[in-house]
This record gives sequence, structure tokens and C-alpha cells, in this order.
Amino acid sequence: MTGKIFPTAQDAENAFYEALERCDLEGMMAVWSEDDEIVCVHPAGARLTGQDEVRESWAQMFAAGPRARLQVSQQVAISGMMLAVHSVFESFSIQGQKAEGQPVPIVATNVYLRTAAGWRMIVHHASPAPAQPQAAPRDAPPKILH
Repeated sequence: MTGKIFPTAQDAENAFYEALERCDLEGMMAVWSEDDEIVCVHPAGARLTGQDEVRESWAQMFAAGPRARLQVSQQVAISGMMLAVHSVFESFSIQGQKAEGQPVPIVATNVYLRTAAGWRMIVHHASPAPAQPQAAPRDAPPKILH
């Protein structure tokens, strides 16, 4: 048990992206459900299942340290009593790469489950986006569908 409680799916999502930018493995795994039925797909990557595969993939990504700059925009959130699905555009740029300044557009789907320990991520699926979306401020309110 991580001890962190996320009272809303949005709190869990905020913690996920903060951990991603900081390359904080423990912060990242605190967002994920402790259940072994979790799934993670990184852009152009294989489907990873279970705590061990998901943790190892983030550890490999974070090994170089925090060089990523990330902007999240155009969130669409679909929420129920026990499940929340968020679709977002992620705009990544990596410091020190030749293409620095040229953000990589990613579309991601994040699925959260309400547990006794608060909201936890159970699925993260990210894929290259076909085109750069119109950027919206990170703190713009999410669009919520009911």
C-alpha cells in the first residue's frame, strides 16, 4: 500500500503527469492500482501487464533523469461512480535532443478505478497522434461528458 489517497480521478491524473515530468518512479507507481490486472502501452510499444512489467517500463524511461517537458491539453473525461476514462493530448519535448523544441504529439487514454484506497490508474495507453492539436492551457477545466 502506498499511503497516497487520490480523492478524485483528476487528482490521480495530476499526480501521474507530475511523476512523469519529474521521473519519479515511486510517485508514478503510487498512482497505479496495486492489482496485477493493470495495462500500460507506451507509444509504439508492446502491451505491458501487471505491476512488474509496468514498473520496469517506467524505471527504464526514467533512467536518463528528468529531461522531458510535457503539456497536457484537450482532456475529455467520462466518469461514473467506480470508473473514469480520460482522453488527452500530450505534447512531449526532450531537452538535449536534436529535435528539441519540436514537441511530439501523443494521444493518451487513462482509465481510473475507484478503490478503497481512492482512485487508481488501471490503464494508460499512449499512441503517436496524427497531428498537433490546438494547445490549451494545462489548467483549463476538463471537458466532461455525462
